[in-house]
Amino acid sequence: MTERYSADFDKTSKDYATHRAGFPSRLFEELATRGLGLPGQSVLDVGTGTGTLARGFAARGALVTGIDIAPAMLDSARELALKKGVEVDFRVATATETGAPDRSADIICAGQCWHWFDGPEAFAEMRRVLKPGGALIICHFDWLPLAGNVVAATEALIEKHSPDWPMGGGAGVYPKWLTGMAENGFEKIETFSFDVKQPYNHEDWRGRIRASAGVGGSLSPEGVAAFDADLASILTSQFPTEPLAIPHRCWAAIGGAS
Repeated sequence: MTERYSADFDKTSKDYATHRAGFPSRLFEELATRGLGLPGQSVLDVGTGTGTLARGFAARGALVTGIDIAPAMLDSARELALKKGVEVDFRVATATETGAPDRSADIICAGQCWHWFDGPEAFAEMRRVLKPGGALIICHFDWLPLAGNVVAATEALIEKHSPDWPMGGGAGVYPKWLTGMAENGFEKIETFSFDVKQPYNHEDWRGRIRASAGVGGSLSPEGVAAFDADLASILTSQFPTEPLAIPHRCWAAIGGAS
């Protein structure tokens, strides 16, 4: 995907930090039942963005480093961690050159971002950094476009304003990551998922969408403003009831390192 499409999330870090819902608590609870994200474990969060996974693990006692290529996103991540009273070491680095020592992490996690990485090179870096018996966790928290719902209307509008945007129509599951794990030496692969209805008022949904790759991450400021005005009109006319109950699917894939 990264060969065909790119986005600059530094341009939209404020909206991303303010309006985008983080991963739900249940994700961390499900991982904890599998012995992942426990107090004292070392966690490397690649593509951390504004640090939603990093903060979640740190709040549960893990020792967390978060890396990203976007300095403005990391600035937002530091501010949010400070507000939440959790400690995370945020650094500029990539998923293929993390800067982490060999066999130093119990867990490497990647939330909502694996599609931006070079698959084989990133998998190789994860294996280098993970301790024997460690785990790679790739997870998503995706909105679900269903016939006639606000997500479907929003995606249609993104495609109108940003015709090259390739991320619509998803089901919130990523079987190709499982193939990638298996082909790159990960074992005991498992997945789990659950659905939730995430509440958003109109302002927050508009901000959430401005933060997306197809809008704030790629359009000009004038293009973002035009999109936002059109979305506001659609919400007012077609989906006036607040809060909106946005269907989401939380999905995680776990692969063990040997």
